[in-house]
Amino acid sequence: MKKIIFTAAIIIGCLSFKTTYAQIHVSLGLNINNQPDWGPVGYDHADYYYMPDIGVYYDVPAHQYVYMDNNIWVRRGYLPERYRDYDIYHGYKVVLNQPRPWAHDADIRARYVGYRGRRDQAVIRDSHDDRYRNHWHDNGRHQGQDDHHDHGNHGDKGNHGDHGKGHGNDKN
Repeated sequence: MKKIIFTAAIIIGCLSFKTTYAQIHVSLGLNINNQPDWGPVGYDHADYYYMPDIGVYYDVPAHQYVYMDNNIWVRRGYLPERYRDYDIYHGYKVVLNQPRPWAHDADIRARYVGYRGRRDQAVIRDSHDDRYRNHWHDNGRHQGQDDHHDHGNHGDKGNHGDHGKGHGNDKN
C-alpha cells in the first residue's frame, strides 16, 4: 500500500511540474503589458522596435532606446536631444524579434527604408482592444526630460485616429 501511495505521489508531482512548466512557458511568450503606449498594435510579443525615420531601436522589455552615439551603440532610457522633434506616436515602428538587431543595422536599414515617413500605423494608446488596458506607459521621453507621465497628453501633437495596417512580424 505504501508503494502505491508513493508511486501515485511521484506521478502527481511529475504532472504538476509539467503543468507548471507549460504555464511559465506560455506567460513568457507574451509581453503586451511591457509595450509602451506609442508601440504598434497587433503584437502579443515584441522584443525590439526599429524606427526607420531616425535609425533607432527600442528594447521593449528593458524600456531602453538603443542608438549610435559617437560611433558606439548605447542604451538609454530616453532619446537624445537631436531627436527632440521626433513624433514617436506617429512615426512608424517595425517589430523585430531577434537578438541584438543593431548588430545587423545596415541590413535592417536597407530592408525597412520604405517605411520612412509613414504615419499610418495604429498605436496602443489609440486602441480600444481590452488586451492593452494595462500596458506600460511611456511618453517617449527625450534627453533631459524627467520620468513623470504627462497624464493623457503623451506628447501628442493633435493627431488622433491614425489607424493603418501593420507590416507583419519580422522573425529573422
